[in-house]
Amino acid sequence: MDPRKAPLIELRLWRQFLAVAEELHFGRAAQRLNMTQPPLTQAIAQLEVLLGLRLFDRTKRSVQLTAAGAALVPEARDLLARAQALPAYARASADGEAGRLRLAFVSTAGFDLLPRWVRAFREQYPKVQLELIEATGDVQLQAFERGEIDAGFILHSPGFAPPGLACRRISQDPLVVAIPEQSELAGQTLLALKDLLEQPLVIFPRRILPSLYDAIFAMYHAAGKLPRVAQEAIQMQTIVNLVSAGLGVAWVPESVRQFQRPGVVYRGVSVGKAPLRGAAAVPGCETSLVWPAASANPALARFMAFIDE
Repeated sequence: MDPRKAPLIELRLWRQFLAVAEELHFGRAAQRLNMTQPPLTQAIAQLEVLLGLRLFDRTKRSVQLTAAGAALVPEARDLLARAQALPAYARASADGEAGRLRLAFVSTAGFDLLPRWVRAFREQYPKVQLELIEATGDVQLQAFERGEIDAGFILHSPGFAPPGLACRRISQDPLVVAIPEQSELAGQTLLALKDLLEQPLVIFPRRILPSLYDAIFAMYHAAGKLPRVAQEAIQMQTIVNLVSAGLGVAWVPESVRQFQRPGVVYRGVSVGKAPLRGAAAVPGCETSLVWPAASANPALARFMAFIDE
């Protein structure tokens, strides 16, 4: 039978089928359902016509399930149980305790806070289907436009907010520099900014993180320098791997220190006692949760309340 033309069978018929299947007696099944036997017999006959097969073998003395009828028993039980659970599920969904939450995140958010939140949130709200999607900021903005995600963790320079999205700051990090272990700078515990400005730079493309990219370039410009970009890479882990290969230095959030890669050391940076020229300073960065301002997803509201606790 073409699934598009399959008959719509009421739950009432499945309840009646299951009563007869469990009692194997039309009289007892009718009594259990608080009805008389003739309407029950007619209902089972109607169900068989709708399905186009026999569910019971009947004689004057016995009622037995056919192979098809026996196969339907556990499915009918499951269907009725799920139907009975629907009102409670609907109430839980309206309260944000069930449903679906599609949550995007940049790789740096996965180093610390996000794993702990996800684990605890799933334990507290097991009926919420939490879908995690790793995506850079530019990809997240496109996904918001297509309605493919409900919220996302993004990295940006302090004070930046993507237009059209609500924004809640989650954490703030200073930038540190990742340098090759074999560099002569690796022996210093705190680096001077002036010693880094001539080093080749490994950095993410501007399109994926424009606010932080511009802040880093502004730092160089304020010192009268132009960054020597040696290589671009998208993920912070890839950037650190390229530093370990000796391609250059990289400015990364302090949380990236948790990504320990042989051949790389992380160092804080000082601009010195006197400004280099203008207002050169090492920028910071922030991680924020962003979502459409008009979002009405109760599971998202529950998640935001959860991470505020």
